[in-house]
Amino acid sequence: MSQKETKSRAFLKWAGGKFKLVDDIKRHLPKADLLIEPFVGAGSVFLNTDYKQYQLNDINADLINLYQIVQRNSEQFIADASSTFCESSNQKTSYLSLRQQFNQSQDLYERAVLFLYLNRHGYNGLCRYNLSGKFNVPFGSYKKPYFPLAELWFFAEKAQRANFICSSYQDVMAQAPSGAVIYCDPPYVPLSKTASFTSYASAGFNLDDQAALANQAELLQQRGNTVVISNHDTTLTRKIYHQAKLHSIKVGRSISQNGAGRKKVAELFAVYAGGKNNLNLKPN
Repeated sequence: MSQKETKSRAFLKWAGGKFKLVDDIKRHLPKADLLIEPFVGAGSVFLNTDYKQYQLNDINADLINLYQIVQRNSEQFIADASSTFCESSNQKTSYLSLRQQFNQSQDLYERAVLFLYLNRHGYNGLCRYNLSGKFNVPFGSYKKPYFPLAELWFFAEKAQRANFICSSYQDVMAQAPSGAVIYCDPPYVPLSKTASFTSYASAGFNLDDQAALANQAELLQQRGNTVVISNHDTTLTRKIYHQAKLHSIKVGRSISQNGAGRKKVAELFAVYAGGKNNLNLKPN
C-alpha cells in the first residue's frame, strides 16, 4: 500500500488509536505472511497493512466479540446497529438506559450492537470499566453521532483474513510462529501521575507488565521474530526498551472533546528486529 493511497479509518472511536501514525509504524514492519497484534484496539494497523493473515488479540472481551460478529454476520449487524443511531437515542436519558442494558446483558449479539452505540455516543470514544467490570463512560453530548457504514463494510471484508482472539498478550506472543511479525500497542506509560485515567478492561497494565512485555519481545527477537512496540518517549520507556533500536517522533495527541489545549508529545517505537527481518525493514 503506497502512502498516496487513502488510509482506512477504524469504525470505532478509540483513545490512543494509531490512524495518524500508521505510515510511521509501517516503516518498521517487515514483510511476512502473518502479522500478530496482541493489543489490537481499533485496528488501524490491521486495516492499513497488507499481510496474508492476521492474528488480532485484545484483552477486552467486548471488543473481540464485536469484531467476531462483524466478521461472521456483517449484514445483519450493520442493519441492527444502524437502528440505534437515531435522534431519540442521542439523549442522555436514552444513553444511560442503553448503557445499563449493555451492562446487564448476557447476550453477545446484543452487547456487540450496544458496544458500537456506546462507543459513538459516549464521551470521546473512551472505553472504560469500573472495578465491577461495568462500562461507565458518560454521555458524549454530540450533535449527531456518525454511523460508520463504509468503515464497517471495509472492516468486515478485511476481517476474512483475520483470527480474533481474547487472551493475554503473554499467551499470544508465546505462541507466535516463526517468521511472524508482532506489533504491540500496549496501554502507554503515563506522562504524569494523573494521566493514567482509562482502563480498557477490568485489569490494568502496570509497570511490571511494561517490563514483562519488553522481556518477551527480546525472547522473540532471539527466536527470529521482529517485534515493534509503541509507547510514550520517556526516560522510563527508554530504560525498559534498552535492548531495542529506538525511533522517536513528535505527534499531536489530545483526549479533550473539543481539542482545546492539544499539544505534541514524543512517540517512541522500539524495534526488536530478528533474523533475516533485520535486513528487510521495508514498508508493508
